[in-house]
Amino acid sequence: MRFKTLSEARWILLFFAVLAVAGAAFSAWLWWFFFLLFLFTVAFFRDPERMAPPDPNLIVAAADGTVMDIVESDENQVLKTRTRRVGIFLSIFDVHTNRAPIDGRVIYRQHQAGLCLDARRADCSEKNESLTWAFENPRVTIVVRQITGAIARRIVAWAQMGDELKKGERFGMIRFGSRTELYLPLNAEVLVKTGDHVLGGSTIIARLPDS
Repeated sequence: MRFKTLSEARWILLFFAVLAVAGAAFSAWLWWFFFLLFLFTVAFFRDPERMAPPDPNLIVAAADGTVMDIVESDENQVLKTRTRRVGIFLSIFDVHTNRAPIDGRVIYRQHQAGLCLDARRADCSEKNESLTWAFENPRVTIVVRQITGAIARRIVAWAQMGDELKKGERFGMIRFGSRTELYLPLNAEVLVKTGDHVLGGSTIIARLPDS
């Protein structure tokens, strides 16, 4: 459990702790109810260590969750070209830390205001609030987009422009259910399929061709 991740929940945890103490004066059931909410919040903000594969040709998932779609899509913010987009839906039961898909430098970080539609909707990618990142190394540039959902209303950014991140290193999180998208070059071989459950920072989702 990383303190930095758990600290994002400090006010929520304090709120439930106060309610649990206050509720104990009235009913044991109230104490248990708010104590369980406290424990659920701690579990939600868990942040396990992950081992990323060292092979520079391998791209890892940027988030835990279920692969919802794999489609060709124009990425017009950074790459301005046709890409293959892998969309990952994060339920409230998934780890919500986002991790770098490759070794690389942060060359782009841009917030965009928007709606908070259900992150499973096909149009949430264009309409919802989001934070777009680009990670670059001498071989490839990968774009990652953090997208809010109907429950998730806050995107957290830890990395800054110019930061050099290792593959699997944490760069942010989205609080509660949400969506994360990766925009890959068309020559990358996608190694996951729709419906697969992936782990951020360790599940290999694509392979770049040998240089």
